[in-house]
Amino acid sequence: MKFILIAQLVVAVLLSVSILLQNRGSGLGATFGGDFGGYYTKRGIEKFLFSGSIVLSVVFILLSVISVKIIGS
Repeated sequence: MKFILIAQLVVAVLLSVSILLQNRGSGLGATFGGDFGGYYTKRGIEKFLFSGSIVLSVVFILLSVISVKIIGS
């Protein structure tokens, strides 16, 4: 049980960091005309962070379900 809780804590921290590092695209610069407003594809580190956030969120949900199942039984 301790392993699951520690793994869940590590995944939660990594998920928070990956979300905070992502580029929002609609910051203060867009208010004053700094953003062109066009569509662009994710490349490089931005794509890695996006995919990593999805994977980490799925892992976090699975760890949460597993911990609930263990505590419930």
